[in-house]
Amino acid sequence: METLHIQTDWLDKLLPEGFPIPSSTLLTGPGGSGKPLIGNFIAATWLRQGGSVVFMSLQYPDHSFIVSSMARITQLNLDDYKDKTAFIELDVHLDGMEKQKERNFKANVVIPTIWDEALHYACEMLPNEGPGILVFGSALNLLLFSPTYEQKILEKMKLTLLDTLTCSYLFSTSSTAKAKQIAELEALADNLISVRSDRASQKIQIKIERMKAVAFISDEIEAPFTPETLQELKCIADQSRKRIIPLVSKI
Repeated sequence: METLHIQTDWLDKLLPEGFPIPSSTLLTGPGGSGKPLIGNFIAATWLRQGGSVVFMSLQYPDHSFIVSSMARITQLNLDDYKDKTAFIELDVHLDGMEKQKERNFKANVVIPTIWDEALHYACEMLPNEGPGILVFGSALNLLLFSPTYEQKILEKMKLTLLDTLTCSYLFSTSSTAKAKQIAELEALADNLISVRSDRASQKIQIKIERMKAVAFISDEIEAPFTPETLQELKCIADQSRKRIIPLVSKI
């Protein structure tokens, strides 16, 4: 099994043999617990080691939030990796997707066929070098609020997690709502990482539940994020729920 060392002390402590590639990973935990922050470190290392990353962060209104978050959390400037990154932005008002020359484009990935089309289009833009292509999708549980596509998009997510022939997948989902459906995703991912925020200490706790074909430490450890960063993330999560769920609920 090929592996990638995250080059972050607290993650390398949990993964002494490295992160398995290719593989599918689910970061799961309550809303606002810091799951995308953990994913940012994996994505940053992926790029630094010569790979490509497709970002599909549904909680952000546009990709500039991803750029600023990565710079602040991981000290990585995504502008230095323009040829290795693509951004899929959720637009529920579209019937399909808007193809552009730029590497950021809008797509209504609530619709399962558009999910496939958008991921294929984004991956085709990028070189498949180093550790390959990583698709990093966050707040994917928001798609499950569609009364028309809830079960169909859930099945599409499942199939995606099972197919790592051409890409690796890193998905984060809140377990606060749609817990039954999220449990189905948890059962299928190669790697499962649980994240929670401790209210008393206002710190993020991370625990590896499962890893594909590599040894790992199962201790729960504290991720070194400040309470201010965690609070900011919680505010973004709350805002995204208020903004996106009513729109998706109409589809």
